[in-house]
Order: sequence, then C-alpha cells, then structure tokens
Amino acid sequence: MSKEAVAASWARIRGRLRAEFGDNVYRNWLKAMTLVEVRDAVVRIAAPTRFKRDWIANHFGERIRGLWQSEDPTVRGIEIIVMPERAGVSMTEDDADTADALALAPEPAPAGAPAAPQPIRPAAFDEIEPVERVDELSARLDPRFTFENFVVGKPNELAYAAARQVAETVTVRFNPLFLYGGVGLGKTHLMHAIAWHIRKRQPSRKVVYLSAEKFMYQFIRALRLKETVAFKEQFRSIDVLMVDDVQFFSGKDSTQEEFFHTFNALIDQNSQVVISADKSPNDLAGVEERVKSRLAWGLVADVHPTTYELRLGILQSKAEQCAAKVPQNVLEFLAHRITSNVRELEGALTRLVAHADFVGRSISLETAQDVLKDLLRANSRQVTIEEIQKRVAEHYNIKFGDMHSPRRARAVARPRQVAMYLAKQLTSRSLPEIGRKFGGRDHTTVMHAVRKVEELRASDSGFNEDVELLRRMIEG
Repeated sequence: MSKEAVAASWARIRGRLRAEFGDNVYRNWLKAMTLVEVRDAVVRIAAPTRFKRDWIANHFGERIRGLWQSEDPTVRGIEIIVMPERAGVSMTEDDADTADALALAPEPAPAGAPAAPQPIRPAAFDEIEPVERVDELSARLDPRFTFENFVVGKPNELAYAAARQVAETVTVRFNPLFLYGGVGLGKTHLMHAIAWHIRKRQPSRKVVYLSAEKFMYQFIRALRLKETVAFKEQFRSIDVLMVDDVQFFSGKDSTQEEFFHTFNALIDQNSQVVISADKSPNDLAGVEERVKSRLAWGLVADVHPTTYELRLGILQSKAEQCAAKVPQNVLEFLAHRITSNVRELEGALTRLVAHADFVGRSISLETAQDVLKDLLRANSRQVTIEEIQKRVAEHYNIKFGDMHSPRRARAVARPRQVAMYLAKQLTSRSLPEIGRKFGGRDHTTVMHAVRKVEELRASDSGFNEDVELLRRMIEG
C-alpha cells in the first residue's frame, strides 16, 4: 500500500473504533495512538505510555488487527510499542480529528446491496474511567509547608536533616525514610517540603505524595474496574513515593499486600520511598510483620513532642509570616500554655491575630487569656495546683504543708511564690482561686508573687533555669 493509502486506511480504522466503543473510551484510550509504519505485513502502532500500551493491547488489540485485515488482507499482526513523541505517518491532533469525523460516516453501499449492520457498542467500556495519570495522583501540596518555613529544634532535627537529604540528592542513601510522631508535630510538613524541593530543583522526577487512604481507594477502584495492571504500572513508574499516615492500613490485608509489592518494586528500582505514621514500624497494630520489617529497613526518625524553646520559635516565625505585632510576653505565654501540638499552637496565634484585626484591639496577655480561654482550659486540664505545689515542695526540700502555712521565712516564702507563679502560668485558675489554694491568701498576694518571680527570672539566670526546670517537670 502507498503511504496515502495507509493513512486513509488508518483514518477509517480510527473512525470505526470511535463508532464502536464510543467517544469516551476513544478519547481516553484510543485517540493517543499513532501509526508508525506498516512493514513486512506487521502494523506498528505507538502509545504514549506503557500502561496505555498494555491497556490498548489487552482490550482493543484483536479488534484493531481485524479492522486492519479488512483494509489489507496481507496484514498478519499488530505490534503496539511505546513512543512518547509521535513519528511515522502520524497526523496532527487537528488532522486526526478531521479524519475521524469523516471516517465516522459509513462507506456507501453498492446499489441494491443490503444495508451494512451497525456495530454493537459495548456499554461497559463507556462506563470505565481510566486510571489517573501519575501527575494527577499526588495530593495538593500546601505552599506554606516548605523547608524554609520549618522551625528546627532538638525534637525534630534528625527528621529534618533526613528529609533534606532525601530532597537534595538523587542517590538513595536510606530507603525508606520513615517519619513517626504524634499529631501535629510536623511529619506532613516535612513530606510536603520534600515534594516542593524536588519539584523545584528536579522537575523531571515523578514525585507523588498521597495519604494511605487514597492509596487504598486507588487500589480498590483498580480491582473494581479490573485495572490492576495499569495500577501496578502507574505506581511503579514513580521516582519518589510518599505515603502519609500508613497506620490507616491496619487490618486491611489486601491493601497491605499490594503496598508491600509496590514498596518492594520501588526499592528494587532504586526509587525513593518516604513513609509517615503516628507510631514506629514495630508498634503499628494490625500490620503484617513482613510489612513492619520492610518499613523499618531504612532510616526511622522520630519527631518528638515540642519543647518550650521550639514552640516559642515556631510562634515567632508564624508571627513574622503573618506580619503581626505580637508582644513577646504573649508569645511566651502561648508557648508555655499550649503544649499539645504545633497545629493547635499555630491555630491559637492565627485566632488571636484575626480577633485583633476584626475587633480592632491590640494583642495583650489579657486579650489572649480571654480569646483563647477554651483552648487554654483544654491544655491545662491535666495540671493541677496541688500537683504544682507538690513538685515545687519536693524540689526545694520543704514540706507540702508549707505551701498553705503562714510562715514567712525566705526558705519557705520563695518556693511558695514560685508555686503561685507556675499556677498562674500552667493553669486557667483565676488569681482569687489560686490564693485560696495557698492557705486562703488574697489575690494581691498572688499578683505580687508573680511579679517577683518574673523580676528574678530576668535578673538571675540560675533562678530562671531553676523555674524553667520545674515548669518542664510539671508539664512533662
């Protein structure tokens, strides 16, 4: 056949495929095919990706071969190859659409001949949506979650350093990187930061970040639509796979099985895997032992609960990003009182700044206590004045009863003032309530104690360290 005859046959075949399988299937799967050549009785057709090639070969290969043989009886076979760039006698998109539209019209039948039977259109194919492309798999990344916006401290320095190593080098040093820690401590922030950094510095690498829940959803969907081959090919073509909250796989045996094989395939081809969970691999309940073993294979980095210094640094960084004027004593107060997690800490500052903007009041310690009273109450629920008194008495080697006694000796009065100060900082009790807990003292006595301790902390570094140590002991 001449080149023109081959092109005409290909246009008619595309039109028949579109008529038989419908616009949806044609657009999603068949339109991307390119005719490369017809040589030695073999038609070579190109598909842009491997999983599209496999899908076309498995679902449409026989039909395409039959249509070609109807055009040219000498054709013995069809070969579908992967070719990202179109070549051969292929047409442009516009030319292909035009040819397809023309080819949709049936060829006129000879005079007196019976009408050609209309092709049967398989309804099942019209209902199938193809597997998402790799670049559509990844969840949306939060632009705030970058390495530049991550505040580093002792509790997270190992996790941060490991994340930067993964983001900045192509050569895999430890695989997988497993990040674990409690809610709101920065695991997700680090994973987003890795993705942002790689996409900016190495845009050609395929980076996918998704939750364990979405991985399971994609797997179940592939099973339902019988697209498991495409699913496997899709995930195995990734350069960096990051899966968040793998504790979600607990008890889901089929998903664990598929994740295990995906994990192994990526490791074998030297692709990077980053995992996060709320517990270490060995402590994940409901997860198979072989999966736990593989998860612990690389570097396991714990993101510890925050310290006061880290919380204060996070608040200062957040205030700078918001361009908000927040007094230092307010930041210190929040860092002392909100110890649950970073997410809640940042939310408290955002709420305080928004209140100041909307109401038109400047931010102060009193405003913070009023606006955040519910949050402060929730965070101070575990610390009682009795506990503070007991810890302070033990630390200064005095009797617990001295906290309530009228004794004014400095060896007793100073620890009592420290206990009052800590009660004001670590609980949501009012000044009169605190005074009553210290032998029925007046609220002005508590105010004096708080001011005195603050002055001593500012002027005496040894005393300041002493009070800080006590605070940490009580909080932790």
